[in-house]
Amino acid sequence: MAERRIGLIMNGVTGRMGMNQHLIRSIAAIRKDGGVVLANGDRVMPDPILVGRNREKLEALARAHGIARVSTDLDACLADPNDTLFFDAATTQMRAGLLTRAIEAGKDIYCEKPTADNLADALAVAKLAKQKGIKAGVVQDKLFLPGLRKLKMAIDSGFFGKILSVKGEFGYWVFEGDLQPAQRPSWNYKKDEGGGIILDMLCHWRYVLDNLFGNVESVSCLGATHIPQRIDESGKPYKADADDAAYATFQLEGGVIAHINSSWVTRVRRDDLVTFHVDGTHGSAVAGLQKCWTQSRVNTPKPVWSPDTPQPINFFEGWQEIPDTEPMPNGFRVQWELFFKYLAGDVAEYPWDLLAGAKGVQLAEAGLQSWAERRWIDLPKLEV
Repeated sequence: MAERRIGLIMNGVTGRMGMNQHLIRSIAAIRKDGGVVLANGDRVMPDPILVGRNREKLEALARAHGIARVSTDLDACLADPNDTLFFDAATTQMRAGLLTRAIEAGKDIYCEKPTADNLADALAVAKLAKQKGIKAGVVQDKLFLPGLRKLKMAIDSGFFGKILSVKGEFGYWVFEGDLQPAQRPSWNYKKDEGGGIILDMLCHWRYVLDNLFGNVESVSCLGATHIPQRIDESGKPYKADADDAAYATFQLEGGVIAHINSSWVTRVRRDDLVTFHVDGTHGSAVAGLQKCWTQSRVNTPKPVWSPDTPQPINFFEGWQEIPDTEPMPNGFRVQWELFFKYLAGDVAEYPWDLLAGAKGVQLAEAGLQSWAERRWIDLPKLEV
């Protein structure tokens, strides 16, 4: 067995997602477990260098997680031939420019979504990567959640018969910052800093819908800024002018209709922070982050509408949970491991590339256009 080192430039790991999901629960965890095992027994070992503006924060992170290298000089990192993979989880507005610099430097790419804050830039980056012949991957983490993996198994088994519709509910109450500190950064609510739930979440819904239920063909979206003023990290009020909720309907290839509500101003009374309710001719399912429940045609109760009597049916009792049949680790880590196998040649194809990332930006842009023009927007096929 041999160890294959991959020099990894990690940009944006002092932020919430970059630090928790990508550094701590993915790369540091992979290193602690001895790397990613390939089919021939070799192991891929990521050797990260943490890059950012605040050396003190970077050094503290590195010490805490057994990482030897940090830098505040991204240009020097991109010029080092010993580090061949660039990862970015910094701000959306800077991403296309950073990816372009990394691709021009000959680096392979793995990055958070959205890949840009507009479709033109997202396509340009995808086209450049194809021209340069580099390998690229975009985080599509929800496909690797245990709940959605179980839902995909139900779909592949033919459980649903013909799938008719998908109803998604995502979100939770993000505090305004006065009663309690906000649990999301203030830039999320500022339009000129790349904030807004449509740009953020419709990129997610694109890959979920495309990969599980059928390609998205058109969208009708209504956004809202329900809370116009919030309190920032320094305790000062600011104008929240980006959308904090989105109510979107999608027409999918094959006739499936999907509707997904996304909100940072809703209080949760459902199974999880995100749920997908799928109805088919032979059965239905409800999937969350970890769990998935099903109800078959023969187990479906037969309610009768009667507003004058208490409901005699407990509708929660008629569902069965899909059991855990195998270990399902952190979804971000699972995708990182698959991408490392792709880099090492263990996996021949990797579908979640920069073109897949551009499709997410396309849907977000179409959602914003639909809201502005109050109409359905069709999505043409993207190619690079």
